[in-house]
Amino acid sequence: MSSPPSEKRGGLRAEGLKFGLVVSRFNEFITERLLSAALETLRAAGAREADLEIIRVPGSFEIPVAAQKLAATGRVHALLCIGCILRGETSHYDYVCSECARGIMLAQMDTGVPMAFCVLTCDTLEQAIDRAGLKGGNKGAEAALAAIEMANLLSTFPSRAGAKTVSSRRVARGSRRRR
Repeated sequence: MSSPPSEKRGGLRAEGLKFGLVVSRFNEFITERLLSAALETLRAAGAREADLEIIRVPGSFEIPVAAQKLAATGRVHALLCIGCILRGETSHYDYVCSECARGIMLAQMDTGVPMAFCVLTCDTLEQAIDRAGLKGGNKGAEAALAAIEMANLLSTFPSRAGAKTVSSRRVARGSRRRR
């Protein structure tokens, strides 16, 4: 009988880990509830106040660039990206949802820092309220657990000294082309 394959999992303890929370001010009634639950979950898992950094941005569309900049500082092990986008009468909702999600994914791939996606994309305010603490639980707490788990999981992988990020490789290729 062969042995089972190797498996890695991230733990749910936050001691010694540093977290960034990038929070949209737009739809603040919802984002503050998500932030509160995320902070409560991080503290309950052992995170200290000194290891939590909150960055406020105007809206969800601005989350990716702030998250990428914070991740690039090397001060955090994981980020939580918190926002709320409510469907309106135009296609603006679709663009903001899509580009926010895409931007956060690109930022985490570029920096190697995990970013928990806690941007609610709801058709109605009632749906957002349900996901920020009523019927659907609180997605802020769920995002905090995901951030803790991913920070712990990624810490199990050895890092290579001098390893380049995706963007530094792009920059290097682009500078060679211009010469």
